Order: sequence, then C-alpha cells, then structure tokens
Amino acid sequence: MTVFARSLAALLLLAAATAVQAEEASVPEPMQVETAVFAGGCFWCVEEAFDEVEGVLATTSGYTGGDVENPSYEQVSAGGTGHYEAVRVRYDPEVVSYDSLLETFWHNVDPTDPDGQFCDQGSSYRSAIFWRTPAQREQAEASKAALEQDPDAPSPVTTEILRAGAFYEAEDYHQDYYRKNPLRYRFYKT
Repeated sequence: MTVFARSLAALLLLAAATAVQAEEASVPEPMQVETAVFAGGCFWCVEEAFDEVEGVLATTSGYTGGDVENPSYEQVSAGGTGHYEAVRVRYDPEVVSYDSLLETFWHNVDPTDPDGQFCDQGSSYRSAIFWRTPAQREQAEASKAALEQDPDAPSPVTTEILRAGAFYEAEDYHQDYYRKNPLRYRFYKT
C-alpha cells in the first residue's frame, strides 16, 4: 500500500470515527423515570390530582396493599382483600421531586379519616403512602411528621406509610376515568 493510500485510509477511518462520535453526542440522554404509589380514596380523583403536576409522566389506577392476587374492582370494593384503591405515579425526578408529590398527596386527602376519604368510605378508600425505596420512606415519614406538628393542620393524622408491594392495574374503564367520562366524574366529585 502506498503512502497516499495509507493516508487516505487513515483519513477515512478518522472521518468515520468522528461521524460516529457526533451521532452518539446528538442522542439525548434517556430520561430517568421513578415511581411512587399513593392511596387517597377513589383512585379517579387521585389520578386527576397527579396528572396535573408538571413532571408526572403517567398515572395508573390500581390496587395494592392486600393479599389477593389480580383482584377485581368488585372484590376490592366489597372488602376483605386488604387492598387500597391506589395510583401508581411515574415521574421525571429532574422536573418534579418526590417531596413535591407528597405535597400534592397531602393537599388531596383527608389525613384524619381512618375509614376512607370524603364520600367514599370503606377499607379500600383509606389513605396511604406506599414507599418503594428507603429514601421515599424517610421523606414520607418526614412529611407526615411535619403535618402532625403543624398547629393549623387537622389531627390526628391516620394516613399510613407502608412498604410498597405488588400493584395490580385496575380495569381499563377506570383508567383516566375523569377524562373519558367528564360529566359523570364531575357529578361524582361534587
């Protein structure tokens, strides 16, 4: 191979490597997604509250906290499964913090009702924060302690802080209910 051919080959390899580096640099970093789980009465209302938060990527209504696998709405609402109606929140921690999500939670529940939330009463409507990591547990406990120490807040705070377990998605007709059925939802919520 001549000197010219070697130089040309080296230049072509350098150009190809530079093109690959430029292409890799233009690919955005994948978004980090974290998950939080909250129970605050009817999951339709909890879902709507979190969907309004900037940085929340998706919400899913479902059941958690009980001992029946793949429960149905009828089973959970009848009682005896131990499940809560809950919402799984997927969020971008670069945009919204877990502490901000906790704040949204506390502003949308009655933390003093051990038997449900507002017009929804029964074990499946109890409020709870389901922690997925030790950091979430610490933050949830700190937020609850701050609420308990606030002289203007209602008391006693009965909302539980529990370790997250299996989360079972609710039936399709429950997902985004407030969007799919705005008139019925507005009547239900008022």
